[in-house]
Amino acid sequence: MIIIPARIGSSRFPNKVLADIGGMPMVIRTAKAVEGIDKVAIATDSHDVVEMAKEYGIEAIMTSTEHHSGTDRIYEAAEKLGLADDEIIVNVQGDEPFIEEEVVQAVFDLTKTNASKDAIMMNSCYKRINNPEADDPNIVKVVTDDNGIALYFSRAKVPYPRDHHFDEYKGHIGIYGFTKKSLASFCKLEASPLEDIEKLEQLRTLYHGYEVAMVEVETESFGIDTPEDLEQALKKYQI
Repeated sequence: MIIIPARIGSSRFPNKVLADIGGMPMVIRTAKAVEGIDKVAIATDSHDVVEMAKEYGIEAIMTSTEHHSGTDRIYEAAEKLGLADDEIIVNVQGDEPFIEEEVVQAVFDLTKTNASKDAIMMNSCYKRINNPEADDPNIVKVVTDDNGIALYFSRAKVPYPRDHHFDEYKGHIGIYGFTKKSLASFCKLEASPLEDIEKLEQLRTLYHGYEVAMVEVETESFGIDTPEDLEQALKKYQI
């Protein structure tokens, strides 16, 4: 199942999940982009989003306003939906209206492959980025081992090219795949110092000794964090 967390509050872009994109609210456009993969539900803290989702025939689950992360929000939704422990759950952010179906499918398939591997708590993806792009702290970098398991995530430029030019950075894309069981385990872990420093929730997994499996994808999509991002996206996609 694909669950989309849709929190109304946003300091940089209030009510952004309701922003109009070609006559359709952002979170609805996101849901429509991935509904060909599996069942889709929106996990929200807004009655307005619940009612709006109904108008488009999309299931929406009302969740607490107290959650500190989208992962906690989708876990509450998964509990309310009564999903089985082996259910595949993919967290797609509500501000990814232009995400390609193939990208989410890749994470879904990786999660299914790793479902019985207890050491792997999360599954995610990355795209190749160049050296100048890697300078941007808003683009999270990931370093992986030879088997595609994440070694570290950082807003800093990692690996750091001390002696020569390097142009093969991996830009993390914030789509996460779990089983219901591994999602529950993640939400029971204590927050880690690393995730607090970097403001990267996935570091909790590594800090507590679990693994994050990664798959490489190709994508032109990007999240909408500010009104300026939305304006740029509308121009890019000619909407």
